[in-house]
Amino acid sequence: MIKANKLTMHYGPVVALRDVSFEVKKGEIVGLLGPNGAGKSTTMKILTTYLYPTKGTAQVGGVDVLENPLGVRKIIGYLPEILPLYMDMEVRAYLNFVGKARGLSGARLRERSELVIEECGLRPMYRKIVRELSKGYKQRTGLAQALIHDPDIIILDEPTSGLDPHQIVEIRQLIRNLAHGKTVILSTHILQEVEATADRIVIINRGRIVGDGTIEELRTRAKKFDRTQVSVAGARAEVERLLSGLDGAKKVEFLNETNGYVSFVIHGAIGAPIWKEVGSLARTKNWELRELSNKPLTLEETFLTLTEPAASQSGKEGGSQ
Repeated sequence: MIKANKLTMHYGPVVALRDVSFEVKKGEIVGLLGPNGAGKSTTMKILTTYLYPTKGTAQVGGVDVLENPLGVRKIIGYLPEILPLYMDMEVRAYLNFVGKARGLSGARLRERSELVIEECGLRPMYRKIVRELSKGYKQRTGLAQALIHDPDIIILDEPTSGLDPHQIVEIRQLIRNLAHGKTVILSTHILQEVEATADRIVIINRGRIVGDGTIEELRTRAKKFDRTQVSVAGARAEVERLLSGLDGAKKVEFLNETNGYVSFVIHGAIGAPIWKEVGSLARTKNWELRELSNKPLTLEETFLTLTEPAASQSGKEGGSQ
């Protein structure tokens, strides 16, 4: 449904995107994740035909963004980071206006307006002036305008920007509910955002794709060690010394000591059965074992691992220009 092919974007001497390629399949929710300034919004603006790339191209719903930009705009629903709202209009009048601009009229317009008002939870607010709405309801109104014409492809740029925690949870759930049968790509710099909503993640950093896959696939790619967390009753120095001597143990990291229990994370060679050795050691030393578990990389650790090499390389390139 979305295919970016070697997108490159220059703003004067600044390279915002460099050979960015990825695909989004029908029915997927894909999160475009990256720090501020990584190139996410530039990518979104190219996909929505607000910008033309310096090089490369993209197809949205099979329509080329360079050859037929109006054709692309007809088949997408777009929520930009800065909400496209008319503050002096009532919510109902605004949605009717957008629907007419999208070519809807008569019974079809009334049907779609009613549907998006219900889907986006706007019924209590549909007679209010837009400027009187809270940030959360303005965001809901922005989503409603993106959905008014029933597009198959929805493009959301920072959809929870500026919302409080309760509103963020509501918008996340709304996106999940609205995505049934539709293709969604959303950009964000918030790690929890993609973890809560996306089926797959594309990580972009300094204009380059540095990761593409499910959370588990990205964790596997970023993983340098297996990590085993262990908590036992014992003296810290002795436990740490014995754990460090296990076959395959590369590093033993102390976490904390609570109520006589000491906790460590053992970094071991990938595939090494550290947990078996810890269990055997605990039986031999008659340790009271409170915890023995695998400790996978968090999304934050995965993100940092995948973006650091790109950041380092980009820094070298930047210094040579």
